[in-house]
Amino acid sequence: MVNKLVLENLKFRPVRTALSVVAIGVEVTMMLTIVGLSEGMLADSQKRARGVGADIMIRPPGSSPLSLSSAPLPQKMVEWAEKQPHVAIAVGSMNHPVGGLTLVTGIDLDRFKAMSGGFRMIKGHLPRKPNEILVDRYYARQNKLTAGSKLNLLNRDWRVSGVFEEGMLARLVLPLAVLQDLTSNTGKISQIYVKLDDPEETDEVIKDLKSKLPGYPVWSTEELVSMLAVDKVPGLREFIWVIVGLSVVVGFLVVFLSMYTAVLERTREIGILKALGASPAFVLGILFRETLLLAILGSALGIGFSYGTRWLIMTLVPASLEQIIVYGWWPIAGAIALVGALLGAAYPGWRAARQDPIEALSYE
Repeated sequence: MVNKLVLENLKFRPVRTALSVVAIGVEVTMMLTIVGLSEGMLADSQKRARGVGADIMIRPPGSSPLSLSSAPLPQKMVEWAEKQPHVAIAVGSMNHPVGGLTLVTGIDLDRFKAMSGGFRMIKGHLPRKPNEILVDRYYARQNKLTAGSKLNLLNRDWRVSGVFEEGMLARLVLPLAVLQDLTSNTGKISQIYVKLDDPEETDEVIKDLKSKLPGYPVWSTEELVSMLAVDKVPGLREFIWVIVGLSVVVGFLVVFLSMYTAVLERTREIGILKALGASPAFVLGILFRETLLLAILGSALGIGFSYGTRWLIMTLVPASLEQIIVYGWWPIAGAIALVGALLGAAYPGWRAARQDPIEALSYE
């Protein structure tokens, strides 16, 4: 009986109910989209780190797992690294920013193929001329490129020689010598990839390299991947919770306004219920049940919206941003939305429960 009354109350005011559900849905979508973007960008970085095929990476002193856009290492270090015990092949690469979060990587294509098996080409071929460049599938989709397309980058016109499957190095790839010459970094690289003849020797080789290269970050691929996590990136977790806090405020204000307006509109109705013997707890329970139903519907809608934001991002800007669906956050986002909604309904519910039935019945 009570549940039927709750449903009829919501159906009686369809526009306000729909707006409340949509607002809570947007709140949940904000949370899931921000978390999905954070997790997606880091998952993409993890995939690229593994896609290189190296066992160990040597970085410049002072560099972090996420920042690598200069070329402070001498290229001669590659030859030195290759002469170390258990090292099968070493490959140097150089990164250079081209705008936003996008980097172009320069690498020795033949040595990279020997280390990783090479690029998984979708269209075209590897660069054969100094003005040719490789792009991955996401960059090609975002910029409407294909093999043979023209591309202006770094104040120079390029021909796209091929499109490769994403997940290896950067979105854009050039032969190392070409990028070094273009950026005036001849003989310089950003990092060194090392592949061992026996992966079981990884820990021993890292220990040996660290002793010979004090101050240089030397990580195994799995160690680097483990550092590319939300909890390991400084400030990222705090940023997510700031967005979550803003989402809670949005949900709180929307539900507060909706329930407060509902109490004012239903003053006479509440007076009749209390005149018939309804206790303050009963009246409060009705409002809280309405709020609970709004939060559940809004959360479901928000989850659906998060698939929509993912589709938009992966369709319009797949090379700049990457969003994944983080299923573990569904109950978290739903619970946060519910708490915000119940807080928003608390004062209007308290006011409704305290109404004097005689005054309420005389209300016009």
